[in-house]
Amino acid sequence: MEDINETEKQFTSMPRIGDKAPDFEAVTTKGQIKFSDFAKDKWVVMFSHPADFTPVCTTEMSGFAERKGEFDALNTELLGLSIDSIHAHLGWVQNVKENTGVYFDFPIIADLDMKVSKLYGMLQPNESETAAVRAVFFIDPKKKIRLVMYYPLNVGRNMDEILRALEALQTSDAHQVAMPLDWKKGDKVIVPPPKTLDELNDRMNDESLEKVDWYLAKKNI
Repeated sequence: MEDINETEKQFTSMPRIGDKAPDFEAVTTKGQIKFSDFAKDKWVVMFSHPADFTPVCTTEMSGFAERKGEFDALNTELLGLSIDSIHAHLGWVQNVKENTGVYFDFPIIADLDMKVSKLYGMLQPNESETAAVRAVFFIDPKKKIRLVMYYPLNVGRNMDEILRALEALQTSDAHQVAMPLDWKKGDKVIVPPPKTLDELNDRMNDESLEKVDWYLAKKNI
């Protein structure tokens, strides 16, 4: 029983929000990387896909590639992964480029031994023991995990939401605010609630705030 539990643990353990992103070394389509040295002073969006030369994965990887300029503008590096060989990755990148003109100009990890997939909880046995689910890890410049998304094998991700979430995290860090439902760039943000009576009085007298109540107030930034 202990052996079974240990096997399940290696497949299902995953880093959580606030954890330091686990370090690793891997071969990618852009050469060998050590994650702790990768994308210094930048955010990283690391995402897994189940397999090369598959339809949903091709649409997703193309989506990342086509909008790479938006990630660049947000000081963010893309890092893909699947449990395929480097040769399969290279062949797939070339195939998509020839057929659609879209070039996957970001590193894709060749995780044939499933080392990184297990390290990040991308292998989930009840979905598949040999293909990574569609995971997305948002990792800040200090290599801290800030947000995690998981999708099953048969549902593609939403690129608008990935970019929205990334921009929300960065805006929150820059201004020490929170984001309301459906927030997008240009919308008002939520200011932290008061912690003292003096702060409460200041808030109630602040005409620049949109006050729903004393504990919920919004402002433009």
